[in-house]
Amino acid sequence: MADHLEASVTLPSDPASVSAARAYVVGTLAEWGMPAATDVSDTVRLIISELATNAVQHTFGQSPTFTVDIALDRDEHLYIGVTDSHPRFPRRLPAAVQQDNGRGLAIIRWLAAENGGKLRVRPTREGGKTIVVELPWAVSARPVTAAGQQEP
Repeated sequence: MADHLEASVTLPSDPASVSAARAYVVGTLAEWGMPAATDVSDTVRLIISELATNAVQHTFGQSPTFTVDIALDRDEHLYIGVTDSHPRFPRRLPAAVQQDNGRGLAIIRWLAAENGGKLRVRPTREGGKTIVVELPWAVSARPVTAAGQQEP
């Protein structure tokens, strides 16, 4: 496999884009050798769902699009990033706050840590932010056939 693989898609900040982002990431990772029916794939699916949902819900219409970037570096590190143009960074809610929502980043941070990874929030030059999750790539690097099966 190549030393570095990258893929990116920009989507409208619309609720329908959450499933499009999830399908894009899962499909790309399948091309890179991650089977869709694994615990790691389920974790990535949940992470991208939460990140894309946050980009749609918490930018309050001030970010007309969001961008999903994924990168695989030397078959060792998987990076999943979601960038929006809203200037406000996410805030950690106090543990005592009783809400039905607002826990997405806490869930993502926990999933990343549970899988040996980490979460970072970085400002963009344009005044927005990128939330990046880094995970170890724990998938054998065998190519996937056109039928979606890994080659021996």
